[in-house]
Amino acid sequence: MGGSAVVVGGGIGGLAAAIGLRRIGWEVTVVERAPVLADAGAGISLHANGIRALDTLGVGEAVRAAARPQYAGGTRAPGGGWLARMDGTALERELGTPIVGIPRAVLHHLLRTALPSECLVVGAEATSVDRFAPGRVRIPLVDGALEADLVVAADGVGSRLRAQLFPEHPGLVYSGSTVLRAITERPVELATDFELTWGKGAEFGHIAFADGRAEWHAVLNSPPGVRHADALAATRRRFGDWHHPIPALLDATSPDAVLHHDIHELATPLPVFTAGRIALLGDAAHAMTPHLGQGACQALEDAAVLAAALATEPSVESALARYDAERRPRSQSVARAARQAGRMGQQLTHPLAVAARNTLLRLAPSRVTVRTILRHADWAPPALS
Repeated sequence: MGGSAVVVGGGIGGLAAAIGLRRIGWEVTVVERAPVLADAGAGISLHANGIRALDTLGVGEAVRAAARPQYAGGTRAPGGGWLARMDGTALERELGTPIVGIPRAVLHHLLRTALPSECLVVGAEATSVDRFAPGRVRIPLVDGALEADLVVAADGVGSRLRAQLFPEHPGLVYSGSTVLRAITERPVELATDFELTWGKGAEFGHIAFADGRAEWHAVLNSPPGVRHADALAATRRRFGDWHHPIPALLDATSPDAVLHHDIHELATPLPVFTAGRIALLGDAAHAMTPHLGQGACQALEDAAVLAAALATEPSVESALARYDAERRPRSQSVARAARQAGRMGQQLTHPLAVAARNTLLRLAPSRVTVRTILRHADWAPPALS
């Protein structure tokens, strides 16, 4: 089965979906409201499930070549003591690939360049969709409209298409946490590839990149909408006395590089990921908190499964039914686990609860940490034919 598709959203999930659809012979147009498809953002960790999805889409090797494997690292307390070590070698042994760290901009660039430029339409905002046209779907734009056999709504956390398709759904809720993050402007000497440090209601983490730079993120319990005139200075005040290399990471960061976003999620799961010939994908379908590092990986899984379903099912309708059946239970389970991980990790504030959690982590054997990661990362993509 072949056909035409419009993908709304030129982020990681949307580009991955377009790549998958083109690999199975579909004509694809990606509509992105930004005037330029800029390769921006901080950093990202890709677990084995995300890497396997990229392999299915044909871009896994390029991503591996640009990424840095995460073999050494784990979770620490603010004073520097280890709570749990991450055994990247054991993960690689179990899964065939380690977790990797890559700048989000690099991943976006690799996905974008895997598509011909003529299929990318930028500066065009799709705010609605006509799902009632028989056998076709129509996307109105400011200067016209696009019609296709399929629409993929990959328009992000604040998806307007999701709001239109599910008007009774309560939509996004604030998770209680806000995140500041940046990439250092110069290389930093790091003893580990990846770390998380948990304090009371706060987390600081870093991801090392292949070029010696690093991404850092600071997640805090906070009311929504709080902003700082100098975000880097505010981060320094909160985390500057935590263990090395946290002060060094902040010192290597330009104040202009710090991004600040409140974390929202779909705490109420969607009843279905499809509507007629429209499929929701990535954050539009299952926006989750970042506490498991699975948001992008789940979007990549979506893209691989959608392409495989359309390649093998006899109709768009049956393919979307299969996509929903395969993706909704898994992605919503991962979203619930991410929320719980946040509550037991970064968001925990009571001193006795923090002390009990830290003691349990110190006493747990390393294989427990490996099993925890395997629970979500050990996923096999379907074949595209």
